[in-house]
Amino acid sequence: MNQEITKESEVQSMLLYIIRHGDPIYETDTLTPRGKLQAEAVGKRMYDAKVDRIFSSPMGRAQETADPACRLLNLEKTIEDWTHEVEDERLTPFPNGELISVSLIQNTYYLINGNKDLPYDRTYECDGFSQSNMKSALEYIESHGREFLERLGYREENGIYRILRNNEEKVALFCHSVFARAWLSVLLHIPLHIVWASFRYTHTGVTVLEFKNNPNGITAPQCLCYSDVSHLYASGLDLLYDNSVEI
Repeated sequence: MNQEITKESEVQSMLLYIIRHGDPIYETDTLTPRGKLQAEAVGKRMYDAKVDRIFSSPMGRAQETADPACRLLNLEKTIEDWTHEVEDERLTPFPNGELISVSLIQNTYYLINGNKDLPYDRTYECDGFSQSNMKSALEYIESHGREFLERLGYREENGIYRILRNNEEKVALFCHSVFARAWLSVLLHIPLHIVWASFRYTHTGVTVLEFKNNPNGITAPQCLCYSDVSHLYASGLDLLYDNSVEI
């Protein structure tokens, strides 16, 4: 058994960092002064992690958050159009007829009346999502995310990934809360309504997924941390989670 553990520890991995933008001014698609400090802090974290490649949503607040990491690491960011924030597709008239984001619905609605037990392939039967266009948004993200990972060396095949080449890079993607949670639903095969009921994503929160380059040629992502903000603590910044809860 010890020999197997040793072999497992020697398996190299690709690490995928999924990072939400800093505190935004949505009207101008830029960062607040607080958001700029958060961007510097997460940029320092990416520098310390020795990230190899940086990708970003085309939206201004994500690019502005990525800029300090690019500067510190002397890397150019690659724009991935498919990672822009989910916009009109996330609007729903549930529960009172007024169009709101699916993120603003009280989370209990995603769990009551048997919703909690809906499997992955029936997630769109859930109240809120059934009245929105999130299904088409998720299909778009799933399709383009599959192509993105194949470029990185991992081809999706029936729930696992065929290793086309052993990638040992650290890859950072700067993006958005709704997009990130939707993609994580796909990558980790968690029903979308359960993600919305149970997982929030704060400003410059860092999620790390590991793709191990297993000797048998197949892999699947494992979540090492979710929406982590230790970089904010290390930089002496406030830990106000999504501008609402002091953690």
